[in-house]
Amino acid sequence: MTPPLTRVPELSLHSYTHGDDADRQDFITKLFDGLKHYGFIILKDHGVETSLLTKAYDLAETLFAQPLKDKMQYNSGDGGQRGYIAFGREHAKGNDVPDLKEFWHIGREFEPDHALVNTYPINVWPTLSNGQSNDFRDVFINLYNSLEEAGQIMLEALTPSLDLPHDFFRHMVTDGNSLLRLLHYPPICDDAPAGAIRAAAHEDINLITILVSANGSGLQLLDRNGEWLSIDTDPENLIVDAGDMLARITNDIIPATTHRVINPEGPNVSRYSMPFFMHPHSEARLSCLDSCKGDGAKYNDITAGDFLNQRLREIGLIK
Repeated sequence: MTPPLTRVPELSLHSYTHGDDADRQDFITKLFDGLKHYGFIILKDHGVETSLLTKAYDLAETLFAQPLKDKMQYNSGDGGQRGYIAFGREHAKGNDVPDLKEFWHIGREFEPDHALVNTYPINVWPTLSNGQSNDFRDVFINLYNSLEEAGQIMLEALTPSLDLPHDFFRHMVTDGNSLLRLLHYPPICDDAPAGAIRAAAHEDINLITILVSANGSGLQLLDRNGEWLSIDTDPENLIVDAGDMLARITNDIIPATTHRVINPEGPNVSRYSMPFFMHPHSEARLSCLDSCKGDGAKYNDITAGDFLNQRLREIGLIK
């Protein structure tokens, strides 16, 4: 049993990128221990500009305030990997009650002459009524790239604890299928389905998730003692959790952490958040790491692309 938690571990990425050897080793140890024992960490001093985060939230609020008929022009097709995903479409794995949310997906962009330009769906960019359309693309491509770089640094910092080459994860995620999700949880309506909450208990699909701290409370993790722990931090910080793909290759040494977003207990107002789901490229093999095999691998090998499609079916985004 791990001791009861009162606060998710808080780490400074700057101590890893600019610290001395002792600072770097301290970050490496605390990152691994945090994900292994707690499932989440809070990251400060990460290099993502606060002004960029503020602008992104302003634009997200403008986007979701558009009439439904306008948003449905950008409705995402089967798979839901780009554009608008309407309220009530997604549900947690094993739970048929839809989550009380709508969201928008932004993925990687390649230059037109890039060899992989046709590998992933093309991003969908909205026309906003207040003339912010160009800002929308620029801000969210910038945010996507900034979060990805922070994620690559954190994954690199995991490699010593897993006895891996320092660039092991960078090879996996370079040109990967990572997604930035803009999330809107509207006020809870009177006719919400029985038992529905903003996001039912689930684990993320990917390696790690980097969550821009939301503008409202409600996020909870299930700690290793089976207790729900609320996660709140300063708006400029990032919240990081381990997903199914990382759990799979580490043989659950770093487990995927169950979390949820509960309905508001105070004012019934909208909540916005922006998770960045860090995925490998589709052909990357999710194989148990040698340092984690112990008595044997728990899971069969599978490509990241096949695993993603399997999970998208389970949560209702692929039919």
